[in-house]
Amino acid sequence: MIFHVKSRLGIFYPFFLYIIISLGVLFVSRLGLSLWQVNRIAAANGWFPVIFQGARIDIATIIMQVGAFALFSTFLSGVHKIGHIWNRIVQVWLSISLALLIFMEIVTPPFITEYGFRPNRLFIEFLGYPREVFSMLFAGHLPAVIVSLAGIVVSFRIGWLVFGRAIRAVDYPQKARRAAMALLILSFGLMGARSTVGHRPLNPAMVAFADDALVNSIVLNSTYSLGFAINQMKSEADASKIYGSMPEDDIINIVRNETMLPSNEFANRELPTLHQQKATFQGKPKNLVIILEESLGARYVGSLGGLPLTPNLDALAEKGWMFEQLYATGTRSVRGIEAVISGFTPTPARSVVKLGKSQHDFFTIAELLNRRGYHNQFIYGGESHFDNMKSFFLGNGFNEIIDQNDYTHPNFEGSWGVSDEDLLDRAHQEFIRLHDSGQPFFSLVFSSSNHDPFEFPDDRIELYEQPKQTRNNAAKYADYAIGRFFEKAEKSTYWKDTIFLVVADHDSRVTGASLVPISHFRIPGLILGKGIAPKRDPRIVSQIDLPPTLLSLLGIDNENPMPGRDMTAQPEEYTGRAMMQYGMNLAYMEGSDVVILQPQKPAQGFVYDVKSRKLANGYLKPGLSEKALATALWGSLAYQNRLYRLSAQ
Repeated sequence: MIFHVKSRLGIFYPFFLYIIISLGVLFVSRLGLSLWQVNRIAAANGWFPVIFQGARIDIATIIMQVGAFALFSTFLSGVHKIGHIWNRIVQVWLSISLALLIFMEIVTPPFITEYGFRPNRLFIEFLGYPREVFSMLFAGHLPAVIVSLAGIVVSFRIGWLVFGRAIRAVDYPQKARRAAMALLILSFGLMGARSTVGHRPLNPAMVAFADDALVNSIVLNSTYSLGFAINQMKSEADASKIYGSMPEDDIINIVRNETMLPSNEFANRELPTLHQQKATFQGKPKNLVIILEESLGARYVGSLGGLPLTPNLDALAEKGWMFEQLYATGTRSVRGIEAVISGFTPTPARSVVKLGKSQHDFFTIAELLNRRGYHNQFIYGGESHFDNMKSFFLGNGFNEIIDQNDYTHPNFEGSWGVSDEDLLDRAHQEFIRLHDSGQPFFSLVFSSSNHDPFEFPDDRIELYEQPKQTRNNAAKYADYAIGRFFEKAEKSTYWKDTIFLVVADHDSRVTGASLVPISHFRIPGLILGKGIAPKRDPRIVSQIDLPPTLLSLLGIDNENPMPGRDMTAQPEEYTGRAMMQYGMNLAYMEGSDVVILQPQKPAQGFVYDVKSRKLANGYLKPGLSEKALATALWGSLAYQNRLYRLSAQ
């Protein structure tokens, strides 16, 4: 039977084997993922679309992998020297393709566990920092690393043997038949890769069917998911091509209106969101310290209804301005930096921290304060080149970078750098030095101990659970370091002249059975300092609202392009709004009303219950989808046209 199939298929027999093996691998992998997430598949009535639409994606993926090689084989294969070389190239390509296909499926479960969907652009971005990533993997995920490496080696070896044997002794067609065969392959290949006769070729939106981002992701395979992400990154994911277009004037008008400022505040035609901001505090301008906490979601903070892991932050909340409904703009540290430092709205593209056009002359509060004579620092426990932070900061107003290489004999070093204790001890010393010299300063202090693999010093905290290196224990240690720092800060000379913000960059493991798991975007945000009245603020706040609020508290009248809202100027009855980027989906929440934008799909309306933290289907509030779309499009428009900057004066 095998010989009969081989003789009939001839030069296409190796490709036939590859298709059969790959379809089997992808089917088994998808079935395993579906059984693992059986409750979510069942809740979405997803068995039929997951299996059959998944097969559609798999066929298109495999054709894109081998179609061109099959086409060239019609002309290059044969018993001659060129044919021998080409056969070996085919053997290598099929073996590598199979190994990568299997590798991507092996790494999918841990990636889903961490991020809530299949490998995507985040996978690519992490590959750019092998030292940090491999250190993290070997410290906290060694079994998964061993299985993945073994999988790629074994699958390549098997592929090499199977495809090498398949290539030998095949029947080669006559020259007269080769042109007809090439035309046939080209026709079926194009149809199979496109998988549709419509205007747009197959894409994730065509097979998405559920209100659960993970379920929609399972329909794909990880090779396709990664390839699609790479293709989008080439054009920096222009939001108008993803969510739909809107006239530029409408985008600008809506974004301006959303600042809650009168229209006459916007007087610069070249920079459409540049506006005057009057500070609430009037007096000698203060210093600013932002402590950006890695992965500290609200679910880890006791005073926000989370686990009892943050006694120090809870105690500090009684002394300052605590935001009870603060929402991160994304799921990566650079997205949090982008929001807190620049007040920039999230987009489906990479964060501006990593994009080329924003490496200089892009607005940050550091650039604004630099023009006012402030000394601006970035203090980090790891290597500042990670995620391109160093380049972005030095190009946009920061004067000094302190990172892992600048610590002498730290008490503890892990995969991501020195411990939070070492970090905050160094920060404390810097603040004393700058304050005592009479230099106004702004410092961004970025922690890392609460990052996987959760390494921190022994004998500092009473462990919440066993074993030691868990998310909960690391969150408790991060809180210990915060408490230790503020105990010293409150007694320091710089305390009375400084405003402090403690805020998370994002939550840890943002996952959930919805298009955007809103509850996992909720993070702590606490403003402290002499003159800050204690209060708990129930209003909805976005990360992009923090920088204009801080400038107002510093006592600096200024001109800036930020679309965020100064929370000191909003009335108590203000309900607020927040925007959250989750993969390629964008949620825009106003009060309890939520609209979610998906690639190439109509906007969907939902209702979010703040108390239960649940998102339910609802009607689409009039005007809300336009606000969401304008917000999404503004980021792309502002970045591409360099509209997000200070004036030259």
